[in-house]
Amino acid sequence: MAEEMTDEALQERSKERPQEATQEANQVAAQEATEGFCLAGDGVSLAVRDYGGDGPTVLLLHGAGRTLADWEPVAPLLAGRHRVVAMDLRAHGRSGDGAVPWTFETAIADAAAVLDACGTAMADAVVVGHSMGGMVAALCLERGARAAVNLDGHGMGRPEQYAGLDAGYVTQRLAEARKFADEAGGRPFPASALDGVLGYQAAMAEQLGIAYELLEAGVRRSLGETPDGQLFLRPGRERAREAQEAMAGLDPFALYRRVTRPLLIARALLPNPPVPGVPPWFDTLMTAYTEGLRRDLDELARTRQRVTVAGVDATHAMLLERPAEIAALVTRFVAASG
Repeated sequence: MAEEMTDEALQERSKERPQEATQEANQVAAQEATEGFCLAGDGVSLAVRDYGGDGPTVLLLHGAGRTLADWEPVAPLLAGRHRVVAMDLRAHGRSGDGAVPWTFETAIADAAAVLDACGTAMADAVVVGHSMGGMVAALCLERGARAAVNLDGHGMGRPEQYAGLDAGYVTQRLAEARKFADEAGGRPFPASALDGVLGYQAAMAEQLGIAYELLEAGVRRSLGETPDGQLFLRPGRERAREAQEAMAGLDPFALYRRVTRPLLIARALLPNPPVPGVPPWFDTLMTAYTEGLRRDLDELARTRQRVTVAGVDATHAMLLERPAEIAALVTRFVAASG
């Protein structure tokens, strides 16, 4: 008879043999996870993966340029105690683009539509997001979500958050960084270059110590094709720029200070690996921002009763690097939030 793996056992196994534990959890969840689509309020098709499970409903949101595939190592670990649903945000993965610009308001409405399709009201759900998805999750608190988890989703912040650097210098560099992001988002490439894209993912997987198949699945789920036969990673250029503008226009800390429902904020404790093509000053900028985030989040935890802050011993790719730790954080938080 096969060994029965409880939620606690999977988490304990993950400490000793992380990849094996994640594979076992995925095999258990694969028997129940189903994928389909539901319609947003404006008729856009939204891709949804339902992992089933009993308990409070947890809706999982990915980051900019990513897909619900990022949650594959984590979702099975949550399904033992929660009803778990993941979605591709609008213009990402297998979800449609829609005719309206990408905004946080539209993303929140899409999240509500997915929850409705699953038979759960926003008021009964805990919304959990990574990176840009974490920003959406925190905003869902103002639309009635029971609680939210933001995993390392703070955008590029404000100039004064870059500890030790002149605000004018930071403003100039942030404008350059956003221009770089705008140019990279949805950039077409020939089909013959796909192997190179996947090769970069393989190198990244080795550097981070995660399974290459996880990154490959995300790339293939993100692939779009232009009318002339070139490929691009969704979202396309227009929607990617709109998402960048939305993040640049949001002050997460102003949001954090006004929340009236439970919010867990996790931040990465390790620096991200180098990105090809990024200017040499970028690492210095991010080091200063990391210190400013630590300072401001520590103050937030001291002064805001509804906000909990935790550190995760991982880079920004924490979902893939530390799935058991993320699942344990979320599980404890959901239980504590009532």
